[in-house]
Amino acid sequence: MKSHILVGIIATMTLLAITANPVFGQVGTIRIEPHGSYYPSPIMLSSPATFNISVQRSADPTTDPHILLVMTNSCYYGLTGTVNVTWTGGFIAFPKPWTEVNTGYVPPTGTVPGVRYQVSGLKDHLNTSDSVWWAYGPFLADDITQTKQEFTVTLPSTDARMLVYAIGKTGETELFNNRVPPTKAGFVVPELGPVLLALASFSAFALFAIRRRRVMRPK
Repeated sequence: MKSHILVGIIATMTLLAITANPVFGQVGTIRIEPHGSYYPSPIMLSSPATFNISVQRSADPTTDPHILLVMTNSCYYGLTGTVNVTWTGGFIAFPKPWTEVNTGYVPPTGTVPGVRYQVSGLKDHLNTSDSVWWAYGPFLADDITQTKQEFTVTLPSTDARMLVYAIGKTGETELFNNRVPPTKAGFVVPELGPVLLALASFSAFALFAIRRRRVMRPK
């Protein structure tokens, strides 16, 4: 029993130390909207895609914001131009070559534990078993705060499918210690209009059939 209590105390003290240490910051408090957890609704945007970014109160401000882009293999080889990210007063361009990864973490260095994105999870979000390609760099004219800032991503690819993340820093640290949660990435994918129209037509037909059945049912 005493050993269990001791283990519990050590675990609690470790958690408190991590929480109190500014280098760990407020991991996962950056928000990009709209984000991919709304799938399969049309919130997944076609290029050029406009997003807004902000941070929760506990990590306001988050400094040195960097955008992190991850795309599928077919999207990368389907690129017909440079991927551009623009915001009020600036832009950043991501020409080829990007970095190809099949395992491990993105980015591999420069972050505290818990801020890197696991490649296997990125593949799941992109619905691919192939390797993925990533690039990142500084963006925005100001720190990330609770006030939403807009930015636009242009993805010229014949097979567009890309995740949009952001990382930054809180407190006195040289390492990135804050990020967008893995499940709340922005998405840039082909226009979903035809699919949604087909679903709407099917729903209307189904509703008509149900109503017709009710009218024709003998009393």
